[in-house]
Amino acid sequence: MRRFRQFSLALAVAVSLLRWSVIPAAFAETLSADTLSSKQAIPSVTAQPDVEPDIRPYFNNPATDPELSQSAMVKLLQAKIKYVFIIFNENHSFDNEYGTFPGVNGIYSDGLKPRSPFNTPGFYQAYVDGVTGETVTVQPFRIGPEYNSSAIDSADNTHDGVAEKIDVDPATGVARMDKFAYEEYNRFASPAPTKKTEAEGTQYARLVMAHIDCDTIPFFWRWASRFTIFDNVFATQDATSTPNAIAMISGQSGETQWVEHGPNGQIYTVNGVTGTTTGPPIVSGNEPFWGSLFDTSANPMPMSQQDNKGNISGNIACNLTFASLPLTFQGKNVQNVMEQNLNPGFDLPDIQQDIPYIQHLGTKPVNWGWYQEGYDLEASDTNGVASHNFYVTHHNGAQYFGYIANTPPLRPNFHGMTDFFTDMANNSLPQSGVFYIRGGYGNQMGLMPPITNPYTPADEVAAINQAKQGDDDHPQYADRQISEAMAARVINAIASNPKIWAHCAIIIGYDEGDGSYDHVPPRIRSYGPDTLPLSRGVRIPLLLISPYARTHAVSHVEGDHNAIIQTIETIFGLPALASLPDEAQALALGDSAAFNQFGPPGFQQKCLGPRDINSTISSSLLSGFDPKRLTGASRPLPASFAMIPDNVVTSLPHYGGHGCLEIGITPEDIQQGIVANAPPGFNPLPGTYPAGN
Repeated sequence: MRRFRQFSLALAVAVSLLRWSVIPAAFAETLSADTLSSKQAIPSVTAQPDVEPDIRPYFNNPATDPELSQSAMVKLLQAKIKYVFIIFNENHSFDNEYGTFPGVNGIYSDGLKPRSPFNTPGFYQAYVDGVTGETVTVQPFRIGPEYNSSAIDSADNTHDGVAEKIDVDPATGVARMDKFAYEEYNRFASPAPTKKTEAEGTQYARLVMAHIDCDTIPFFWRWASRFTIFDNVFATQDATSTPNAIAMISGQSGETQWVEHGPNGQIYTVNGVTGTTTGPPIVSGNEPFWGSLFDTSANPMPMSQQDNKGNISGNIACNLTFASLPLTFQGKNVQNVMEQNLNPGFDLPDIQQDIPYIQHLGTKPVNWGWYQEGYDLEASDTNGVASHNFYVTHHNGAQYFGYIANTPPLRPNFHGMTDFFTDMANNSLPQSGVFYIRGGYGNQMGLMPPITNPYTPADEVAAINQAKQGDDDHPQYADRQISEAMAARVINAIASNPKIWAHCAIIIGYDEGDGSYDHVPPRIRSYGPDTLPLSRGVRIPLLLISPYARTHAVSHVEGDHNAIIQTIETIFGLPALASLPDEAQALALGDSAAFNQFGPPGFQQKCLGPRDINSTISSSLLSGFDPKRLTGASRPLPASFAMIPDNVVTSLPHYGGHGCLEIGITPEDIQQGIVANAPPGFNPLPGTYPAGN
């Protein structure tokens, strides 16, 4: 890896000015210095340190919040917020992207004070080298422009893999978070390592411990500094992307259906070939039933060629039939809409009680839309025919539900990415609503990954350019700066419309952690039929942007994708999914000997279904809104506070690779003088560019 050594020499002087070579005395503290009581003493919302001049005019210290009852806050939010936009990104753990962000519970600090590695779960990871027999230790390290850090490879984020990585202690039920490197190494180099598999396993064992900062994702860090970042939100499911895409709108991945009907799929015969769908709960990257070979409806949903593997047995999820937000969005129209479903016996069995209950509540219908790259005809399609080339079918959570995909009045809620910008430009969004925005395998801007290391070999550049043009932040095929450019383009479109910006909340969320290390143990709330932890998964980033958001704040409230659902329900006056009759019934039935047997002795399955009822361990995102702004004591944040100039958005690398300097943030490791360099010979692309292993 000579190119990295040469580049390091070029950067040596600059790096020496930023990173001291001493380990601070705070890291010699004893275990007793980081007690549970001190962690619990941290307020639910704290200010980030070092208020910059551009933020100071808008900064309100959370410690000076006025007294405002929950009901009063809800009324104000319902009056102020009419639009909720969810930019739904892919596959990064919190520590991977924000582990050194100042003021958060990160790798080197609890947000208020430094924390030693010995008090950080999983900081030191170990595995046994299959060739030498020696124990290898890996610990967190930073990668930046010298490693082309916006384009890395994806780790093992499978259900089995993540369960092994978080390593739940069966005696205590607490995840140790200590087998990320172990699992990665051994999935390649075990049981009989070769030189090739050992090298690949070594690189992946390092990759999961790498983290980046504002030099790599300066836009995201800028929004995190100017608005509110949440540092205690987890993936709903201890699983890959698909289950968490489903959970984004339903708060689960099929636990209700499992309780009601068992874990088995269904057998179908298509064109003389028999196959079986995967039953609930969904824990892997199965493609949706709708659009698959099993879908013989007159107007099937789309499926990209990359996702259509032609395997009708084991690759396709069963039809999902439990409640989701698109069901409660129908409000007082729900009965009329569901009567138009094309196959009610197949699509509606688990919402039979929910439909009349929602109808009886008489809530106002909520407009909604799911905009996803490649779903329909895109600007990148040159012949007037939708290619679906950029469409990641298994990321469209709504497509898994028959009562959505197979109900004609609801199909117009599915859109492509170009449709979003067209609707914004034509001012054709409805007067309020909830809108999901997802990227995909490519990008509409025609951007190529930035090559920030000038010594990168030509064949590696070619490999990166071919593999990393996506814009949903998924390491397997996307580039981080292309992804944050897509987010900036979306936010600019929203913020440039005064009527929409004045009444919006923008949530930047993720599905799951991609198998990358995070030190915060998730609270294990359920186990699946395979006896592995089902919920929750690894901690993920979440940002809240709004004219009524707190600025330069960190919320520490605990939650998962249900927190987003709860927030939407609060703003639009919807019932909690967990309160609907069919879901409440499944939650009650799940807490029984028949299902408790899948957990460790004494475990109670109280969460086999949606978890969107507010509690101390499942909070909404309301803490991210500023009471002073809501009451009018402080002015709303201007649209310019969120916008990034278009010429900056499309100029890669962003800020020339010097994002931290440009946005004025000093990462926590630099502040503490911590040197966390990559191991010699590290290759962040062990799969894309194996020649570097």
